[in-house]
Amino acid sequence: MKILFICKYNAFRSRIAEEYFNKINRNPKIKTISRGLIMGGNSDKEQREISRKLLGINIAKRNSLPVKKSELKEADLIIVAADDVPRIIFNYNNNILQRKVRIWKIKDEQKRNKENIKKIALLIKNKVDELNRELER
Repeated sequence: MKILFICKYNAFRSRIAEEYFNKINRNPKIKTISRGLIMGGNSDKEQREISRKLLGINIAKRNSLPVKKSELKEADLIIVAADDVPRIIFNYNNNILQRKVRIWKIKDEQKRNKENIKKIALLIKNKVDELNRELER
């Protein structure tokens, strides 16, 4: 199974989802990647620090990567970990693609507010924990 986590920039939200899922997942048959729709952003110091301290993950392993059409087709499940990615992007005459998409309406934090970053990280953690339990069944 291939899971694709997407957010706007692939800097914070989708990166946390990917790295945390990989940390807790025990099924070697499940592979994950994270991507963004807009390039140019990377996580900031506060986001990296909170992710490391709160979740024990490193979201600074690589730069942001753009999503490719082939990755959308190959994914068995597409998680949009963002509230600022319009679902219509996944509507291009492809009912199969639409059925694979789940939207987690998670706000972005671009003002470096540590409390908001913590809340977002914990929300993503809880969503990933829930997804992992679902996939273990």
